[in-house]
Amino acid sequence: MTRASAQFKNTRTGRLANIVDGQSLFGTRSFANINPVDGALVCEVSEADQQIVDQAVNSARTALSGAWGKLTVADRCALLYRVADKIEQHFDDLLAAEIADTGKPQSQARLIDIPRGAANFRVFADLMKTADMACFETAGPDGAPIYNYALRKPIGVVAVICPWNLPFLLLTWKVAPALACGNTIVAKPSEETPSSATLLAEIMLDAGIPAGVFNVVHGFGPDSAGEYLTAHANVDAITFTGESGTGAQIMKAAAEGIKDISFELGGKNAAVIFDDADFEQAVAGTARSTFTNCGQVCLCSERVYVHQSMFDKFVRALKAEAEKLVPGLPFDKHTTIGPLISARHRDKVLSYYQLAREEGATIVTGGGIPDFADKRDKGFFIQPTIIAGLDEQARCVKEEIFGPICHIAPFSDEQQVIRLVNDSKYGLAAALWTTSLARAHRVARQINAGVVWVNSWYLRDLRTPFGGMKSSGIGREGGLHSLNFYSEFTNVCISL
Repeated sequence: MTRASAQFKNTRTGRLANIVDGQSLFGTRSFANINPVDGALVCEVSEADQQIVDQAVNSARTALSGAWGKLTVADRCALLYRVADKIEQHFDDLLAAEIADTGKPQSQARLIDIPRGAANFRVFADLMKTADMACFETAGPDGAPIYNYALRKPIGVVAVICPWNLPFLLLTWKVAPALACGNTIVAKPSEETPSSATLLAEIMLDAGIPAGVFNVVHGFGPDSAGEYLTAHANVDAITFTGESGTGAQIMKAAAEGIKDISFELGGKNAAVIFDDADFEQAVAGTARSTFTNCGQVCLCSERVYVHQSMFDKFVRALKAEAEKLVPGLPFDKHTTIGPLISARHRDKVLSYYQLAREEGATIVTGGGIPDFADKRDKGFFIQPTIIAGLDEQARCVKEEIFGPICHIAPFSDEQQVIRLVNDSKYGLAAALWTTSLARAHRVARQINAGVVWVNSWYLRDLRTPFGGMKSSGIGREGGLHSLNFYSEFTNVCISL
């Protein structure tokens, strides 16, 4: 292991370091970070071994009782505002890092991913300043007044494990409230998208966050940084967004130390188009909820149910929208859909395309790989795909695919479609399209999902609860729900 001073723009050095206690650490092994647009090498990434993870956790533990732990809430939140300001100052650096790792169109990263990252720090800083618990006055047996109030304390060292689909947005979504509550962090970004997390660590130091408060370790899951971190005895809590099977493995590691956990896991989300829906709005909204980020969003619609009276018309219209999508280079203004994250993930999605055929699906559009006759052919592009005609028990209807694909099916009445939507081991999100306010309220309360959109998708106030039911997760994030996860409470009872 070698050590070097952390310098800003570490992401441009050709080898990405682990950032531990404000220093760049390089392990003995590294792995390649590949651009999904053309298969080119972005950089080599230093893999954290057990020693580096130990150092990161110990550094976070030490920082808890250091200068960071002695800051007032106001001073801590002022630093988070500085982080947000620095994110905006280095917007282009973060944009380039995010796009190099994910290949997504720059319009998405520019308008959503990076701005949301800055907003997360400001929102949770503001919320923390007003989150003090009330004081309750009661009377004791002798009539003397008793006062109870609760102290909010950091939970300790938090392991933050983030996915590759929205790497910067989801990292900051966890880091901001954890820091607002006074915790320290060891973050492990996905091995597919390590750059923006490393850059954020450097931004934190530049903003004045003390060394050791935010550490980044790189690597994989089993027998690598992920396993070392989640099983570490000095980690107090784990927050994870990703695939349900990985969540189950992390739960086993967390059980050893009885660590607090917060999981946002997979989904097989439904979109429902009722016969009174605004047709054009529903088509455009469903195309967006199915194909955004090449279908690589846990909230994307993979099951689309359309009232039988408009089914054929809707299929034709959604097909046309899918075929309008333009796969291309991230900074091309005409590009509207990017690649999948990796060759391995594309192989997985293609296996479901083939499975759909074997299960008897009608391929409405797509079902393969686009041909460019240029460098994009070395990337991981895939055709947006719509399938139909499968039984509700088919694997392609039941299993999360996480690609630009949906199965579309007709329904006849409200109660039938509610049963269809709820017949899933997942319960993350649903989208309802209807002009009836009464129906919207009536159906939404019967859907077993953590988020139900009506005539919209992917809109949410950051203060509201977010998370899934069943195999889609444990706990809620957002607003006070996040702050409460990242806090311990001590009730103080005073008798006068």
